[in-house]
Amino acid sequence: MTTLNLLKAPTISSRSHQPLRVTAFGDSLIYGYGDPVHGGWVEQLRRQWMGTETGHVLYNLGVRGDTVSHVNHRLEQEFLLRGELRNKIPDLMILSVGVNDSARVGKRESRTMTDYDRFTLEIVNLLDKAQNLCPTIFVGMVPVDESKMPFLDCLHFNHEDQFRYKEMTKLACQVGNIPYLDIFDLWQERGQTWMRDRICQDGLHPNTNGYLALLEDICSWQPLMQLGQVSAS
Repeated sequence: MTTLNLLKAPTISSRSHQPLRVTAFGDSLIYGYGDPVHGGWVEQLRRQWMGTETGHVLYNLGVRGDTVSHVNHRLEQEFLLRGELRNKIPDLMILSVGVNDSARVGKRESRTMTDYDRFTLEIVNLLDKAQNLCPTIFVGMVPVDESKMPFLDCLHFNHEDQFRYKEMTKLACQVGNIPYLDIFDLWQERGQTWMRDRICQDGLHPNTNGYLALLEDICSWQPLMQLGQVSAS
């Protein structure tokens, strides 16, 4: 797994005695859809940080249904509006997007929402744009429950396409030295029964228990653990 020493990043270490400003961009996995109890993993992390003496500030900028192209289009403007103070910008960006790009629209044999070659160009552009703004980390997609497809009677998500798209994203992150958390492989290793207990009836979104599992996985991931060290300093 690619690692990044966030403690040494100039925009963070120079003000490590203050709360960090963090933005989270992506799709419904960032937004927290499917968790009416806690609002998803980003919301739970926001509350955790807010409850500490020097808690970091976390902005949820997830939009349901977003593809990589959608996030690319809105990234810079929304990022620059989340600095809180004039002439200040966020210190860290969390990205999580790509599953909607992998969906096949209409029939199971149809083309994916975003053609694979187009997706490759878009994800490379997104990561490059993000890194030019601030240090960036990436949380990968959750595997769907294929037995519940199609989603909304028209979108066919499947593990084969998910794997191809997440592997492209993972490779692009490795090339750019961006930490990537492979949730897809991590959850697959825990088995179908474990996963199905943590996915909504729609087969696509994590349920409340799924987001709790996500939060645990993410908080035990080295880049997020480093943020806790920054706060403690």
